[in-house]
Amino acid sequence: MIVLNSLFPIFVLLLFGRFLKSRGLTNSEFLKTSDRLIYYVFFPVMLFWKIGGSSFAGGIDWLFVMAGIAPFFAMFLFSAFTMYLCKVSSYQAGSFSQSCYRFNTYIGVAVVLNSMGNEGVRYLGLLIGFVIPLVNLFAVFTLIWFSGEKLKIEQRFVITLRTVVSNPMIIGCVAGVVYSQTFGYFPTFIDNSLALISMVALPLALVSVGGGLTFSGLRGHFKLSLVGAILKLFVLPVFGYGFFCLFGVTGVPLKVGLIFLALPASTAIYVLSSQLHSDTELASASIFLSTILSFISLSVVLLL
Repeated sequence: MIVLNSLFPIFVLLLFGRFLKSRGLTNSEFLKTSDRLIYYVFFPVMLFWKIGGSSFAGGIDWLFVMAGIAPFFAMFLFSAFTMYLCKVSSYQAGSFSQSCYRFNTYIGVAVVLNSMGNEGVRYLGLLIGFVIPLVNLFAVFTLIWFSGEKLKIEQRFVITLRTVVSNPMIIGCVAGVVYSQTFGYFPTFIDNSLALISMVALPLALVSVGGGLTFSGLRGHFKLSLVGAILKLFVLPVFGYGFFCLFGVTGVPLKVGLIFLALPASTAIYVLSSQLHSDTELASASIFLSTILSFISLSVVLLL
């Protein structure tokens, strides 16, 4: 029942978002606006609230953090090797690389909250805060490297740093950890206010993700998007399980870490690919296929 209870509501909202779009009750402009609100306001506030109100009495679990970061280094190298084997073109390289390790934070928070509650979200927030800068570094580096643009090393560094520092999710997570370490609780009136704001975040995010799912590019990019989905949903969690065992991570942190690694590819793949001139059709196909297949990967993790 844990699979049904944790995943069914999420996929219902994804399908509901797709249904609303198909009936004309939402449109591209609405989804674009809601995406901006979710990304810049509602989700960072929710992460700050969930993490900031949690107690880190024993301090930050650095073994858990290191074990959660290590699989992404392994996957970045493995994805580069896969690009060589599959003869991925320079135009497709950035989109394919991202599909192997970028994760959908919205779905992650929803699954962890449904299955593990606030304690799980606290651990997930720690991983998000540390891993988002890393995957942005990998993504921007790959996109710029294969873009054909003649940029100096310092220019690449500035672009990457700007992308990381300005990420609202990172700001929300880091601010939450700092607040938790400093205060550890919110006064009731502030807690209630943040709770009301946060109530908007997950439903709107999932409806928006569902509305943005499209078959566009799937037919022409099925094989490559399938390879990316397999690496992201099944190989990355296997890497992670090995590192978690190596670092002695067990219990709730282990479960949260494996859910985190089994998440589908992020919709941010499309945005960044568009901005840095990579294959947006492959990005769209990868997001769609990864989201559908993540029902299997997340089910396996929840049943472990």
